[in-house]
Amino acid sequence: MSGAHHDEGHTVAGWAGFAVAVLGSLAVGLGVVGWWPGVWIGSALLVVAVLVAWGLHLAGWGKPPGVRPVGRRGFGVRDRSAREGHPDCFGCRVAGRRGVAPGEVVDEVP
Repeated sequence: MSGAHHDEGHTVAGWAGFAVAVLGSLAVGLGVVGWWPGVWIGSALLVVAVLVAWGLHLAGWGKPPGVRPVGRRGFGVRDRSAREGHPDCFGCRVAGRRGVAPGEVVDEVP
């Protein structure tokens, strides 16, 4: 399998959000078995996880919707089109970024 059409989206934003979410889930789990502050701390961490992933996505450390070109799939590759927003991205629309028109190239990296 060449994986030419497979883009799992391993990004800084994704992994950072995942790490905070795991800590939040662990705290909620501890709250369920008896450490009562864990429910509140864990719930707050889960909200923080969403905000961390969203903020990093808007800063260009996430990925646009859809499949990226093969050369732009690396973990540390920054998405230069995030400043204008992605046209079909809910997170960008919530942040007030309209996105570029389909087919329009913005600061393409070789």
